[in-house]
Amino acid sequence: MLPLDGAPLTELAAHFAVTGLTLTAFRNYERMRLDLDGRPVVLTGPNGAGKTNILEAISFLGAGRGLRSARLIEVDRQVSGASADPSDSSIPWAVAAVLENPMGRFEVGTGRDGQSLASRRIVRIDGKPQSGPAALAERVPVLWLTPAQDRLFHDQPGSRRRFLDKLVAVLDPAHATRISEYEKSMRERARLLRDGRLNGGADASWLTALEHTMATSGIAIAAARQLAAADLTRAADCGIGPFPAALIAVVGETETWLDEGPALAAEERLAKALADCRQRDGEHGGAGVGPHRSDMVVEHRDRALGAAQLSTGEQKTLLISIILGAARLQATLRGFAPIILLDEVAAHLDDTYRQALYQEIAALGAQAWMTGVDADLFSGLGDAAQFFKVDDGALKAP
Repeated sequence: MLPLDGAPLTELAAHFAVTGLTLTAFRNYERMRLDLDGRPVVLTGPNGAGKTNILEAISFLGAGRGLRSARLIEVDRQVSGASADPSDSSIPWAVAAVLENPMGRFEVGTGRDGQSLASRRIVRIDGKPQSGPAALAERVPVLWLTPAQDRLFHDQPGSRRRFLDKLVAVLDPAHATRISEYEKSMRERARLLRDGRLNGGADASWLTALEHTMATSGIAIAAARQLAAADLTRAADCGIGPFPAALIAVVGETETWLDEGPALAAEERLAKALADCRQRDGEHGGAGVGPHRSDMVVEHRDRALGAAQLSTGEQKTLLISIILGAARLQATLRGFAPIILLDEVAAHLDDTYRQALYQEIAALGAQAWMTGVDADLFSGLGDAAQFFKVDDGALKAP
């Protein structure tokens, strides 16, 4: 449990911000550089100008696949007149940033490796190569909300799992590594089972080892999700202006096992279930049991309604409430709020909610990056934010 009660946010959070950003061959940006002073950033301009592309670049400073979950090569700047092969008609992208947190200043660089045949992402911190994006989980916590998430509560469970896992990883940076380990073992198990069906049998001892890894990392994933869901619910209970309080739970077979007994017993049950499902999984692919089949369930506390039953506007305010609750938890747990990316959020809020959002961002001391077509929607921020106009891959101060 996290100690939320009692302390004002201004005493909980120090500052964490991007103070310099350089994009190279990133989507519609040939090259772009921003020098910033740490305040929230507002990007305004017409649709298609490249506002969301800048948010996506910021999202790549953290762990994961970015806010669009795009393939690495899809982010490259396209070169007109080149061949039809995407690998021949694009320039590998790169993002470099200077960041400051309570411990000091550091630099992050990331981008697509254009030298290798298999597209992979390069990560450097203070110029030193890292093993992969998971190394950024501890250093650069980032949260985001985009229009693509507006149907989160009507979407498939996988979308809600990914949304929850992003929240969990901000609160518990080791979560990204657990998921990577679990998914890697699950893919290798699926390959062995598939090849075994073709070649007369898989290596049973290797399958057992992979299932043991899936069981230990899988139950750790489920436990971290449950803890985060409870903490996020408690954060909402503390009240975030007019935003609705969310009741959040994780449902699935692995979560039921955790509720029924100790984690070690749950690991044993998952390992046995995976072993029992080998034939079926070999025929159908994947794994029929595990935390990759769980779901996040959200309810509007005061109305006692499931999120899917709410209006579109209520769902939006509920999502914002969850994001702000996670930022509060991060500020409490780690001493500074994450970077928050809010794409076209203000346009869907009335003045009361907009002002409450801006006040919460200020109280958190968070560097929020916000986009919109209408600059007037952000007038309530005044001098508390830096404003830039975006037009066809070019930025300028208003």
